Amino acid sequence: MKKFRKVLDGLTTSSPGGTLGSPSYSSAAGTPTASTPREIDVQETLVSENFQLCKTVRHGFPYQPTALAFDPVQKIVAIGSRTGGVRILGRPGVDCYCHHETTAAVLQLQFLINEGALVTACADDTLHLWNLRQRRPAILHSLKFNRERITFCHLPFQSKWLYVGTERGNTHIVNIESFVLSGYVIMWNKAIELCTKTHPGPVVHLSDSPKDEGKLLIGFESGTVVQWDLRMKKVDFRIYYDEAIHSVSWHHEGKQFMCSHSDGSLTLWNQRNTARPFQITFPHGKIQKDGRKESCKPILKVEYKTSRNSSEPFVIFSGGLSYDKAGRRPTLTIMHGKAITVLEMDHPIVEFMVLCETPYNNEVQEPYAVVVLLEKDFIVVDLTQSNFPIFENPYPMDIHESPVTCTAYFADCPPDIIPILYSIGAKHKKTGFSQKEWPITGGTWNVGSQTYPEIIITGHADGSIKFWDASAITLQMLYKLKTSKVFEKPKPGEVRGGDLVEEDPYAVQMVSWCPQSRIFCVVGISAHIILYRFSKYEANTPIVSLEVRLQCDTEEVLSPSETENQPCFPEPGSHSPVQASPGSGASEGVKDSIPCLKVKERPVRVPPGYQAELVVQLLWVDGEPPGQITSLDINSAYGLLAFGNSNGLAVVDYLQKTLLLCLSTLDLYGAADPYQRLTRSPRKNRQSTSDFCMRGLSSFYSDSKKRIRTSYQSLTELSDNQQSVDMERSKSPTSVHYPPSSLHSEGRMPRGDPAAAPRASPCSPVFHLLDNVKGPGRKLSLPTDLKTDLDHVNGHCTSPTSQPCSAGKPRIPIGPEGSRLTRRGPGRPPFRKAQSAACMEISLPVSHTEVGHTSRRAMLQQLHGVSMYSHDEHHSPAAYCWSEKGAESRENSFSRSRSSSVSSIDRETKEAVTTLQFGESYGRKGDAQPTPCLWVGTSLGVVLLIPMSVPTEEEERLEEPVTIGPGGAVLLMKGSILRLAFLDLAGAIIPGPHEVWRDPNGPEDPDRPRRRKLINFSPWSSQDGCAEGHLAVVCSERQAKVLLMPSQACLFVHNITESSFVLRADVVTACNSVCLACFCANGHIMTLSLPSLRPLMDVNYLPMTDMRIARTFCFTNGGQALYLSSPTEVQRITFSQDMCENLQEMLGELFTPIETPEVQNRGFLKGFFGGNAQNLDREELFGEASAGKASRSLAQHIPGQVGMEGMKAAAGGVVGDLARARIALDERGQRLGELEDRTAHMMTSAETFSKHAHELMLKCKDKKWYQF
Repeated sequence: MKKFRKVLDGLTTSSPGGTLGSPSYSSAAGTPTASTPREIDVQETLVSENFQLCKTVRHGFPYQPTALAFDPVQKIVAIGSRTGGVRILGRPGVDCYCHHETTAAVLQLQFLINEGALVTACADDTLHLWNLRQRRPAILHSLKFNRERITFCHLPFQSKWLYVGTERGNTHIVNIESFVLSGYVIMWNKAIELCTKTHPGPVVHLSDSPKDEGKLLIGFESGTVVQWDLRMKKVDFRIYYDEAIHSVSWHHEGKQFMCSHSDGSLTLWNQRNTARPFQITFPHGKIQKDGRKESCKPILKVEYKTSRNSSEPFVIFSGGLSYDKAGRRPTLTIMHGKAITVLEMDHPIVEFMVLCETPYNNEVQEPYAVVVLLEKDFIVVDLTQSNFPIFENPYPMDIHESPVTCTAYFADCPPDIIPILYSIGAKHKKTGFSQKEWPITGGTWNVGSQTYPEIIITGHADGSIKFWDASAITLQMLYKLKTSKVFEKPKPGEVRGGDLVEEDPYAVQMVSWCPQSRIFCVVGISAHIILYRFSKYEANTPIVSLEVRLQCDTEEVLSPSETENQPCFPEPGSHSPVQASPGSGASEGVKDSIPCLKVKERPVRVPPGYQAELVVQLLWVDGEPPGQITSLDINSAYGLLAFGNSNGLAVVDYLQKTLLLCLSTLDLYGAADPYQRLTRSPRKNRQSTSDFCMRGLSSFYSDSKKRIRTSYQSLTELSDNQQSVDMERSKSPTSVHYPPSSLHSEGRMPRGDPAAAPRASPCSPVFHLLDNVKGPGRKLSLPTDLKTDLDHVNGHCTSPTSQPCSAGKPRIPIGPEGSRLTRRGPGRPPFRKAQSAACMEISLPVSHTEVGHTSRRAMLQQLHGVSMYSHDEHHSPAAYCWSEKGAESRENSFSRSRSSSVSSIDRETKEAVTTLQFGESYGRKGDAQPTPCLWVGTSLGVVLLIPMSVPTEEEERLEEPVTIGPGGAVLLMKGSILRLAFLDLAGAIIPGPHEVWRDPNGPEDPDRPRRRKLINFSPWSSQDGCAEGHLAVVCSERQAKVLLMPSQACLFVHNITESSFVLRADVVTACNSVCLACFCANGHIMTLSLPSLRPLMDVNYLPMTDMRIARTFCFTNGGQALYLSSPTEVQRITFSQDMCENLQEMLGELFTPIETPEVQNRGFLKGFFGGNAQNLDREELFGEASAGKASRSLAQHIPGQVGMEGMKAAAGGVVGDLARARIALDERGQRLGELEDRTAHMMTSAETFSKHAHELMLKCKDKKWYQF
């Protein structure tokens, strides 16, 4: 039992530990900052032994696939990638990811069929042997070629000798068991004729003849094909063709084989006549008018398969289309007799394989499916039906259907939410799939004992939202929601004046979900928020639109001590937007009071599921586009929605559809602004940048995009490498000088505010954000092209931040009191692409002179979409110049940390709202009972507390307004505030109050009227005595603190990091307790105990090399987390020791003991006439006794290094031991059966020999010696 001192309310102002009035910080981890005779008893059960970090499972499509393999007996498939990863898939639930340490691309995969092993050939000319008889595969052997490059590998069925072709044209042979080279080598100069003057090229094909295992077919790139007699060590025949060869496929009888060539032709060769091809076909080449064939693309691969049910073989190939039709999609062609079927694919074909019933190449193949690996998809075609439908893919391969822009992870959800989402989503599934079961059925998987409902939500660039069932380390899509259906589609050729982005204007930026009330909020890139309610019934209702003017300017902020701020309100009777005067530039197209998107005005018919109820949109203000929303929180019990950006904070009552609060960040402080902000002088030469936005940004993007290349470096050494771009400057003819003005401290808005009132209720009580101040142009973000191929979107998104802000025209009064003012702004860029987390592979160049705070600032601007400015930045004389000198001055303006001194804070002119949290708390120090409150965290490390008064009765809640009291600053911390959470005095998480879900469109029951049912977890509800208070946990980029409420005293403080900064933080449950989990930019994952903030775990897990990880990393309960490891894959991890220990039981088994199919009996006649395949004793040919040893310098053997995970996988619990014992028993029985067969065969042979010997004896016993 640990004892923690409680701070009395009267000692808060003198507490040395981090109140706003005295921001002193303790350097010791988890150091208490005050003590009193009274004690708080909190039992902390978490220790360091409860934490262990490991990867659990990876979902999604393998990024940049390169190779494909299939085991026809085990029925599992393996996919290799360009980054060295290997995904092994079986039945749903059997999904394993393993990775080579060298990260070299996987060139080829070869299963040891029905042996539980896999051979991988990588681009670094290394062969690896993987053991698949354990849940976590491990490398057993590696063989590194030193003098030759590997181009092709072939492993015959039931053989332990691997044929390896090289770039020099040689063929080597590797023993799979020992992974050493044989002395038997087929040199290229022996395979070709002596009179040949040119090199045949690399080996592109190797295969043994179905008729005779002693014959090896070798295909060279130049068009030469050689059949090598392994026994006689000579060439049987050679064929020559003018076009290069890409692949070769045998007929199962071994008398014919087919080749695909670079000119789009297929050649069929007969072994009886190898002088010329038996048949030449151009499947897609038509004869032109002049009698010549059309030029066609290469046929990269061909498969030649036979079937019992049809005398006609299947010929399946990829490519071969004619060049004359540009823009045609990649195709897979299936030729069956005279029928030719062309299947068009959405993406280029990487590899395909025909699945056959038998693993033997000398039997009728009986193809039943084709596995096609595309660049961004994985499909299986059913060959048993004439229309060749595809199978419904049970794997979550479509995560990247549209680039992922945000993620959310919810563990321990209500148990009824997954079935209902699945039932709704099942009604909208695609049809037309094959009715047969998924053919890849290998492995075994059982639901683990420790499973609970888990849901992953992904937001995408096209505005779609996907709900995934992530229970039991699987992933299955439940429901898909399209947010774009809320808005009007622009007509063809129509360009809306308020659009912020050229493409993907509906891209999802963040989501907020309350599983208990099933209320869902989506924040879009176009500064909009959509609120959804869940219903099981179809509805036809209008969508309420609420427009908010949330725009401010700190360019002209005066020190509060110099000028008393006076609030200025518009005329209540005015409901029209501000009209620009003739000299204000309205004729030049200044955008004002318009949203970025247009909401559908007519009633919309929506299906069951999530139905849009309210849309909140930020408006353009005098040519200034709305700032991107950086924080969001929703509370269903209060019926309130809060959001903030770099300009301020807004609170919306979504029950009454009204705006309650709209304030700039400075106005939130009132008279207690903690910063001494410098007075700024108005500047001259204000100019309009509308032309710059249309021309300069597009040219800057196209020019910079060509120069950007990936350069993964340390995140903490990030610096902006800007390109020098000449941009045309245009000055406004109406630019004049005007004096500075100031912001008001606090102001209550009358009910008839025309600027911020919604359409549904123009008489709502609001706080108004004054829009009579001018703001600097927002930082231009280099767009991320979501439509570009993922391979090429690797660049650091830099942008010209230092725009000149010229003095605007005098403000024009439009009311009797002249209170409503307008201004001309430097039109900020109207075109900004959605920052897709899936496509943002940010290069991180190293700065050798300045590191530290600049790196953190640049990354946060990309992470939160917030622009930070300094005074030096805006007074730069050459604002549009991207020269080295300008870049240097820009770096110098960020040289000092904003969190280390007050002077650096003064330099900030933008303070963003970075986190929000509703909850029951104490709005003031003297409060005796908790009330609804809104906690606000800003980018300058300030925590503010805003009390509210929310009516509790349903009738009053729908009629009476929600009142918001004056707020104040509570705490000052280092760095931006990332997370706020509440604990009771026993150390348990206080869940937020919420409303119990009720169907808004359900039928009315007169006996049981529908009423709101609220669940409120008050801080004092679990305590014996009232007014005991609660604990507030605050985490920023640099440190964490625990406060005691209502005294607002800091109990504990811990400096998380000094050299880096925290990207993600959350208070989560782990091992039946609570901890604070943090992910830092340097790749460290840390956990701290609560409330004492003791460090429990610090693991250097994942260096953050791109913004994708930072944008998508999220923690959840149960000690779990996830992030987007590639643009197409989601990686789940755990830091709980319990889950790591039980992970072996949760993973699927890749290998299951299956009896190898027997060879078919070919009949007496076929055997008599030489139809049976001849067996080959490869051990006798390739063994060391006959072939000798290979040169040691040719290849180097590397023993497999089995790490901790492999050892745990090999010794994974009682279940694993039993499974291994069962497998060993089955293998022993199989070996005993084989031994019995051999014994019977030997007895039969002995009897035959004895019989022949007896007959010979009887024949010769009567003969004399001279008769022999």
